[in-house]
Parts: sequence; C-alpha cells; structure tokens
Amino acid sequence: MTRKQIIQHIKKKKSYLCIGLDSDITKIPRHLLKYKNPILEFNKQIIDATHDLCVAYKPNIAFYELYGSKGWQTLEKTIAHIPSGIFKLADAKRGDIGNTSNMYAKAFLENMDFDAITVAPYMGEDSIKPFLEIKNKWVIVLGLTSNQGSKDFQFLKSNKKPIYQHVIEKCMQYGSPENMMFVIGATHEEVFRDIREFCPNHFFLVPGVGAQGGDLHKLSQFGCNNDVGLMVNATRSIIYASPEKDFAEKAREEALSLRKIMRLYI
Repeated sequence: MTRKQIIQHIKKKKSYLCIGLDSDITKIPRHLLKYKNPILEFNKQIIDATHDLCVAYKPNIAFYELYGSKGWQTLEKTIAHIPSGIFKLADAKRGDIGNTSNMYAKAFLENMDFDAITVAPYMGEDSIKPFLEIKNKWVIVLGLTSNQGSKDFQFLKSNKKPIYQHVIEKCMQYGSPENMMFVIGATHEEVFRDIREFCPNHFFLVPGVGAQGGDLHKLSQFGCNNDVGLMVNATRSIIYASPEKDFAEKAREEALSLRKIMRLYI
C-alpha cells in the first residue's frame, strides 16, 4: 500500500485508527470457547464490527506463534478476513543481521502479504534495509516506545540528544516517508511536538491510547502533519470493551468514540 493510498483512506474514513488484534484466549468472552477456533471467531467479529471505522489492523505476532502451526493458521485466516484497502500491520518487532532480516521480510511482507512490519533498529542499517527493498511495503521502526521501561535506555543522552532522537534521525537516512514509519508512544506526549519538528514528514504509529492512558487530543495536536501522519493504535480498550456476548458491539462503540475525536483533526 502506498503513502498516497493510506492518506486517501484516512481522509475518506475520517479516521487514523489502528486496532490491535492481541487476542488472548484467557480474556475473550467465555461463550466463544464453544467454537472450534475461539480466537479466530473473536477476531472475525471484532473486524466485522469495526472495519469501517479504522484504517489498519495490527496483530501482535506473539499472540499467534504461541500456538505453533495452529496459531499461524489463525493469523493467516484473520488477515484474510480483513477487507481490502485496510492496512495490515505485523507487530513482530523483528531485527537481526541482513540475511536473517531478508527471510523475515519475505515471510511477512511477501508470503503473508502484510503491508508493514515493526522492526527493532538496535543492530543498525543492515538489519533494516532488507525490509525496505520490497516495493510498496513499510518498515515501522521502534523509535520511542510507550512502555514504562522505555525510560531505561531511550532517554539517555548522547551529544546532548536522547538516544531515541539519534535512532529516528539515523533511520530516516535508510528509508523515506514513502516506506518508513516510526513507533512513537502516546504516553510520551511531552516530547511529541519535538519529535515532529525533526521528523516532519514520516507517519507515526502511536500505541498507548486507551488502556495505557495516552491523550488522543494532545498527541493529535502535537503529532499531526499536513497528511495527518498518524496511525493511532488502540487494543485492549476496544477488543476487550466487554467480556459478554455484546463484545463486538461494545468494541464498535469504543472505536466510534475515538474516531469522533479524530474527525476534529482531519
């Protein structure tokens, strides 16, 4: 999917919502356990209830590879159920030497036909470049993450700049706004404006809204550019909005509430 297509979908739907599909068998409504594949049924009902309100879905690969071959089959069937035109993002956080990254790129971006994959940049350019070589696909680099442990390393200073800034600025040299995005956590709204200043054109994938407490208004004010430039991810607040039979309906209500705010910034 090209940058132009992403922007068109955002403007058409008046939404830059990405919904995480981190589907946990211990958290889905109990009535679904009667199905042969409860997680797949859960995912399909969430997708059916929300696909007109979001521009992307983001399965976290760990929640599927946990189950071995059956989990991979569930992931493939989940991806197949997502309507065309919606951005499919593999939250895999891969990052290894070049020949290994090349295999990861082929696995997720070619064989499984995801539009994008999250990548850890610690090993540098040769661990990222193989993903960038596949046309009309996206690398989403971990820039500044939303978890509490992000403060352990990402804010350390080197030459008066935090490490996360060095990472983002260096990776901007590897790719372009046409094939690279950055993860910028919504829980760091205090630096969102600064990051947008030195990284004005790239899209940001923004986790941390909803259950983690990120402020959608503030990150939209500080993070939007002329093309919106954001995909804001919400997972638990949407997919686990209800533990009952009305879970899909409640998921839709939560997605609608987020899109209502997003419409103000498009």
